[in-house]
Order: sequence, then C-alpha cells, then structure tokens
Amino acid sequence: MKEKIQTFFENKKIILTIFVILSIMFAIPSLRYMVQNGTVLQFNEYFKFCLNEDDRVEQAIFYIAILVLLTIAYVFIIKNREKLFKNIKEICIYIAVISLIFVMVLPFLSSDVFYYLGVGRIDSKYGQNPYYVTIKDFVENGDNSQYLEQDTVLAKGYENDWGNTTVVYGPIWTLICKIVSGITFGNIDVALFVFKIFNMLIHILNCYVIYKLTGKKIFVLLYGLNPYMFIEGIANVHNDIYVVAFILASLYFLLKKKKLIVSIVFLALATAIKYFAILLLPFIIIYYFRDKKPTERLRNCILYGIVFLVIMVIPYILYIQDIQVLNGIFTQQEKFAKNFYILLMEYFNIPDLVSDINRVFLISFIIIYFFTCVTLLYKKQIRFREEMRKVEYFLVAFLFLLITNFQTWYIMWLFPLMMWLKKDTMKLMIQISLISQFANTVFLINGEGWRNGTPFTFVMLLGVAICLWFRSNYRLKGKIENYVK
Repeated sequence: MKEKIQTFFENKKIILTIFVILSIMFAIPSLRYMVQNGTVLQFNEYFKFCLNEDDRVEQAIFYIAILVLLTIAYVFIIKNREKLFKNIKEICIYIAVISLIFVMVLPFLSSDVFYYLGVGRIDSKYGQNPYYVTIKDFVENGDNSQYLEQDTVLAKGYENDWGNTTVVYGPIWTLICKIVSGITFGNIDVALFVFKIFNMLIHILNCYVIYKLTGKKIFVLLYGLNPYMFIEGIANVHNDIYVVAFILASLYFLLKKKKLIVSIVFLALATAIKYFAILLLPFIIIYYFRDKKPTERLRNCILYGIVFLVIMVIPYILYIQDIQVLNGIFTQQEKFAKNFYILLMEYFNIPDLVSDINRVFLISFIIIYFFTCVTLLYKKQIRFREEMRKVEYFLVAFLFLLITNFQTWYIMWLFPLMMWLKKDTMKLMIQISLISQFANTVFLINGEGWRNGTPFTFVMLLGVAICLWFRSNYRLKGKIENYVK
C-alpha cells in the first residue's frame, strides 16, 4: 500500500497539480470575501480566514486541513524533486505560479501591511515625517480627517492598531513603503495588490539567489515552496522577506563575486530595515580577510565597520531631526507576545522579574557574542560553513530569548543561512516554521488578544518537543541497528 501511494505521488502532474489545487483552496475564502464585498476596506484583518465569519472553529478546521495537506504535498515534492523538476527555471516558474495564487489570499493573520501602507501614504502624499508624526496624529490634527473618505489607504492605516505609533523600522523600509503607497492612487485594494506583487517578486528573486549561492535545487524548494513562506511572506505581506533578500545578496557578493564593499552595502540595507542583521557584520569582514594576521583583521573590522555605519546612516538623513528617530527600536521590545515571557506574565504577573530575566539574557548574549568575535580574530583556519552556524545560533538566541514581542514571521530571519546548517538543524528549523502556522490556529479560534499568546506558546513548545523526540528516537534506533549489525 505504501509503495502504491509513493508511486501515485511520484507522478509529476499529480503531485504538482495537487499542490496548486490546495493553494487555490487556501485562497478561496479570500476570493469569496472579495466577490461579496468588492474591497478590503471593511476587512477585519485580525485572524479571520473568511470562510465563515460566524463560526471561528469552522474556519480554523478548514485552515488546519488545508495546511496539513499542503505540508504533506510539500514534503513529497522535496523528496521527489529530481523527478519533478529538470532545472532551476522550472522550479522558479512553479514557485511563481503558487506565489501568484497566494497574492489572492487576504492578510488574515496580521494587519501590519495596512500600517506599512498608511505610513507610506502620509510620507509620500502628505509630506509628513512618519518617525515623528503618527497616522492618527496627522488625521486628527487640523482638518485632515476630510482625507479619510477619498484616501482609503490612509483610512485603513488610521484604523490600524499601530496607527498611533511612529515608524518602528529602519529608513530603508520606510522608503519602500513610500514608493509602494505612492503609486497606488490612495486606493487600498490597489495598494494591497501592488504590495503583494512586490513581495512575490522578492520571494522569487530570493529563490534564484539561493540557487546561485548553492547550485542545489533542494535549498530553493525548502525555502521557496515552504507553506510558511507563502503565508507570512506573501499572504500576510511581512517586510522580513526584504531583509532575507538583502542578506542573501550580501552573501552572494561576498562568496561569489568577492566584493566586500557591495556585500556590506546590502547588509547595511538589511540592517536599515530590521537591526538584527548587524550580527553578521564581523563574521563577514573577518571571513573576507581570513588570510590576514589578527591585527590586520581587526583594523579591517574597524575600517569596514565604519563604512557599514555610514551606509546605514545615510538613509536616516532623509528623516532624522533628533534622537527620537530611534524610538522605534525600543517600541516593540516594550510589548510581550507569543513566547515564554508571556507565560511568566500570565501565570506569575511579575513584570519586574520578567524584565530582569530579559536583561540577564541580553547581557549574556552580548558577552558571548563579543568573545566569539574576538576568538574569530585569532582563529587560524576560518571555514564559512562553521561560522555561519555560529551566527545562526546567535540569531536563534536573539529570536527566542531576547525578543519579548516574538512574532511568527520573525522565524524568516533564520532562512538566509540555512544552506550551511547541519541537516538535522535545517530540518528542525523548517519544522518550527510550519509549527508556528499551526499554532496560529489559536488566534483563528479565539481572535486577537495578548493572552492568546499563552496557548500559542504551549502549542509551539509542544510541537518542537515532539519534533525533538522523534529525532532523538530515530537516532537511537539507528544506533541500535548499527550495533546489531
């Protein structure tokens, strides 16, 4: 029976067609909503899958069912990739087809895209500095509320939970938002579609760069066909996909073109969206000068570190008036969501202790990171794969231990370095990304609310524990079999 199922799914047309059909099914609730309403202006974007607005359990079951089937199909395609695709061109075309389908999926798990567009709109159309003026400030001060009726991009941003917050990202992202919202004529439906197309193109470009870096189809498929990427990167339109793009470009110019300055430029662009990308900087510089003496490595770290900072600061010139421009760095860290910190807040209600724990982790992280970089300066043989694994560990620690306002789309940060991870680690990373999407079912059932981060965290921890248990059990079984032999 198992062999028949395997043979059935190995058929090229069947398995690839099934993935397309499942993707269309995923998009049907959103298409149904658009047919009925004609616009996203009244769309309640907070965890509504659009299947049945009156029955959240029903929509959650439908979501889980399609996600399970998509995951199974994804695994089958990965396993049979050599039979299914002749070359990278076929893979990119197929990923583009699936991506275009997910362009039709409304952002049912996040409202961030409407905040992005609102911020871009007050910048591009109304000449406001979004680092000092919020969307709500602009609308409510003076006689600007009149614009809400004729500018649905502004209206949707005004309604957003983040509408009373100044920009929390770096200036490169603000410029991207300005460009996108500037070409949408104040129409929220056009704006959302254009933004999704931008994200789709970035996703396809990322797939191509991954192939240029590795020359292997499996990495392109692991990243590009992952349901997690389609949901978070395209359906929910998160900006992390742009950070992934800039980091991949940085690594490409470092490894394939041997152009350190260009590599640093792209890393600075990534950092000027989300600041975690700076963690790669010393590793990139030291690797490039790996044949030099420690003193020369240090000198180059200082020199190119200054170059990096200059490049990163340049786009801030467009917006900076005073130090307040950096407020966004701290805004998100003041919130608690979807991690073990939320468990401490929920069950112990000791915010001071939670802050102390976070501070201890931060200090420990800085110390370990600093000594790792110092050790790297004096290391005789530097292997890129080995160093990227270290960076990945720092990214994991940063993601799960330092950030109090954890969000599922942050897991995307781990993907640019996946090609250099051990097989088991890479598999676990992909499993975690998929588990996060199943854990989101909690919000589909219960709706918005920070307290729902507690059951979400339990589902995440349980899912990861199960994956680790299976992996350790598999290893033990393999050792026993080898011993018997």
